[in-house]
Amino acid sequence: MTLSKVLSYGQGFRAQAIWASICSIVNKLFDIAPEILIGIAIDVVINQEDSFVAGLGITDPREQLFLLGFLTFLIWAGESLFQYLYLRNWRELAQKIQHRFRVDCYAHIQRMDMRFFENQSSGRLTSILNDDVNQLERFLNIGANDILQVLTSVLAVGAVFFLLSTKLALLAFTPIPVIIWGAFYFQRKAEPRYAAVREQAGQIAEAINTNIAGVGTIKSFTKEDHEKRRIAAISQRYVQANESAIKISSAFTPVIRMAILTGFLATFIIGGLDTLNGELAVGAYGVLVFLTQRLLWPFRDLANTMDLYERGMASARRILGLLDEPIHIKDHANTQDLTLQGQIRLAGVSFHYDESSRPALRDINLDIQAGQTHAFVGQTGSGKSTVIKLLMRYYHAQQGQISLDGTAIDQINIASLRSQIGLVSQATFLFNASIFDNIQYGNDQATEAEVIAAAKQAEAHDFISQLEQGYDTRVGEQAVKLSGGQIQRIALARALLKDPKILILDEATSAVDNETEAAIQKSLKTIAQGRTIILIAHRLSTVVHADQIHVLEQGAIVESGTHEQLLAHNGRYQQLWSIQTGQA
Repeated sequence: MTLSKVLSYGQGFRAQAIWASICSIVNKLFDIAPEILIGIAIDVVINQEDSFVAGLGITDPREQLFLLGFLTFLIWAGESLFQYLYLRNWRELAQKIQHRFRVDCYAHIQRMDMRFFENQSSGRLTSILNDDVNQLERFLNIGANDILQVLTSVLAVGAVFFLLSTKLALLAFTPIPVIIWGAFYFQRKAEPRYAAVREQAGQIAEAINTNIAGVGTIKSFTKEDHEKRRIAAISQRYVQANESAIKISSAFTPVIRMAILTGFLATFIIGGLDTLNGELAVGAYGVLVFLTQRLLWPFRDLANTMDLYERGMASARRILGLLDEPIHIKDHANTQDLTLQGQIRLAGVSFHYDESSRPALRDINLDIQAGQTHAFVGQTGSGKSTVIKLLMRYYHAQQGQISLDGTAIDQINIASLRSQIGLVSQATFLFNASIFDNIQYGNDQATEAEVIAAAKQAEAHDFISQLEQGYDTRVGEQAVKLSGGQIQRIALARALLKDPKILILDEATSAVDNETEAAIQKSLKTIAQGRTIILIAHRLSTVVHADQIHVLEQGAIVESGTHEQLLAHNGRYQQLWSIQTGQA
């Protein structure tokens, strides 16, 4: 089943697959031919004018040998040519299929719901996209050709055997059922072991990726030796999983060799006796002895082929399993592109991340008019960021409805929706590229002047200009060359360059200093023109100028109003304000 899915995946390359298969078959036929010519040459030397070749009209033994030599040259040249052709075509085909698998897997991962990533590690996904796809490519590159050539050997050599001696053909073919049974027996034994190998490979990738990302934390806690031992333990489990698989695959070759020996000895001894008794020509005997090796010895390499097959299929199952993961949040036939004005309405919205957890949001009702600035405040876990995730359609609300400009959010094309919302989150990500490229990521058609203008709006231009390479400065992996405040200002510039109708700032000023926060607050007046602004903040100083402030506790809105109204109300907001301003 897995192999058929892999092969169906390559249907777009059917013509090349057929041509590669033809080249493999022709190459194997040329490979077999010299053994037949050797038998014919023995017949020429012994029978001379009465040889098989003489019956074709060439009676001089010397001319017969020259003819056989010329044919041998042509056969070797043909074998070399078709070996080049099948190697090139199978390798190209393997590269194309693995490229399609990798790109499709990556595209599928990008479309997956955010809920999917809650239970996935980046290491496992990286392992599938790299290691598993490469393992499958190795099987397609080598194993497919090997299987074809074994089948060609069996059919072509079998035809010659039955033509020359039915009795010896039956004896030579006797080990083949045993070999095939052994192959399937070892395959069943090896399958779960190779699945374990692939799983352990994913765990290694996950651990290494995590440790490289967290190298600063490891160093700060002087846990280098601890992490070395942990990685060593995981690597050892990978070694043990491989050893378990290797024990099975290694046992296959000796068993096959003994089966091959049985068939070879039958041809060698019984065929020799028949030749001595005059029942079989000497040349025919020579052909059969040589062809026995051509018939049976390829099965010796079947162990390597089965090993490649099992590794490839274990990887394919992980790849196909990933591609089969359902996507729940996606566009439907009736979704539409919509040019947003910025009006947002939440009516009776409730949401929980899983059935066993308490609701993250409970009966949220909000009306946000286009162009207004609304802020959400509250303690960690109160549901502030969940509101943002629902607006971005990372999740679906289980109850209630969210609408934008009067249209239900699930009726708006996802790409159209997200392209008009700018998000600056607390966990900001910058690519390992230049500052200019990171800002321009918000709009790849933006000019240099527009990029600089966005940076100025985000209060980032001054510090960027002071860098030695300015906007061409590379930020490094995980933006290690920048401070937290600098990262957030670049992220804000990137979002502003997008020119969104709705701008969401999720703790966007949490890592900046007071002076920069004040500057950003000042620029917000300009930024907010013609936009709906959603602020998520712990620092209440960030939200004092908002049109409406909503206080959340345990997923519910407990207070709403302006800064002055909430202070006068003397409720939860006033308590938080007193704590932060030192009045409590």
